Amino acid sequence: MRWGKPLAYVPILKGKAGEFSALEHVTPAVRSCIRPVMELVPDPDVRDVLETFCDRAMDAVPQGSVLTVDSGALPTVQVLEGDAGGPMARLSESLGLRGVAMRPVVRYTDPQHVLAEASQAIALHQSGVCLRVPIAVDTSEPVPNHGQIRGLLRVLRLEPEEVDLLIDAGPVDSSVTRDRLADRALATLRALSWWRWRRECVAAGAFPANLTGFPRGQATPVARRDAQLWLKVLSGCQGRSLDFGDFGVTHPRMPVKSRGTPDPNMRYTTPDDWQVLVYPRVRAGNDDFFTLSADLVDSSHWPVTGARTSWGDARLKECAMRQRSKAGGGTEWRAWATSHHLAVVAASLTAQGRP
Repeated sequence: MRWGKPLAYVPILKGKAGEFSALEHVTPAVRSCIRPVMELVPDPDVRDVLETFCDRAMDAVPQGSVLTVDSGALPTVQVLEGDAGGPMARLSESLGLRGVAMRPVVRYTDPQHVLAEASQAIALHQSGVCLRVPIAVDTSEPVPNHGQIRGLLRVLRLEPEEVDLLIDAGPVDSSVTRDRLADRALATLRALSWWRWRRECVAAGAFPANLTGFPRGQATPVARRDAQLWLKVLSGCQGRSLDFGDFGVTHPRMPVKSRGTPDPNMRYTTPDDWQVLVYPRVRAGNDDFFTLSADLVDSSHWPVTGARTSWGDARLKECAMRQRSKAGGGTEWRAWATSHHLAVVAASLTAQGRP
């Protein structure tokens, strides 16, 4: 690991409307210290997924910024009949035409044709690559050895200094898992320390897979064990720079396609936990979210910076004051929660060196 680099925040976000909306509205201060990774969410119509993702990226990513893109969950098939190239090639071309700089995510286990497309994307966008190394409890992949890394770099035509290393610890659902994964992350960093990576990040996610079972009408704390894991890893790194990564306010795994309309909810980040508010659907539409917002704004969890904390907080304050005609829906609530989360984590990393 390198010494002395300023900490960066690496939020790994699902490439959906809510997350892109949050990214679009970050302040310049937040934008300067985040390096977002956007994951494409699988859908039967791969072509539509790719085009929708690129359209959203064009709106959300400011000129001069680089978007790290992970298409690893999509099938590695030709996108259109008769066209050469899979999802990564299509993303590289489409984002380039829209003026969005792309940094592809690769895994050393990717098939050769995927790595070949990544190499072409790297040559086009000139922003290097992100190497994602999974170490989750349920992963069966070993950490790549020296020869495998050397072969990967040769295929990509890159030096290690052009590679962002992302160690993905996956879900953290208990203190025991947190400690086990922290040890595994440290061992992985040591195993890969031979190479002079451009950046190094350890990421994990501790938010539950869904809100089933949460009490209604109150705030329920969920410990941010992903942040705890990172702090344990950092303490074993002897003062070296290590970027922090998480999965925002979502579970690390790809979501199951939702059915029906969610109850009004908010996943609200505080320094040590998330305060999860889920309210029963009593009034017409989503009007119960107005009550939820008013209760949140009146609670001890509302920050001293209030509506100035983020774009999402300003929307929550509007709901609390009944200054909006509609209280939004699942996409808006996810956008506002993500906006608040990005602002809180970025500010804490910048001011205190911890997430």
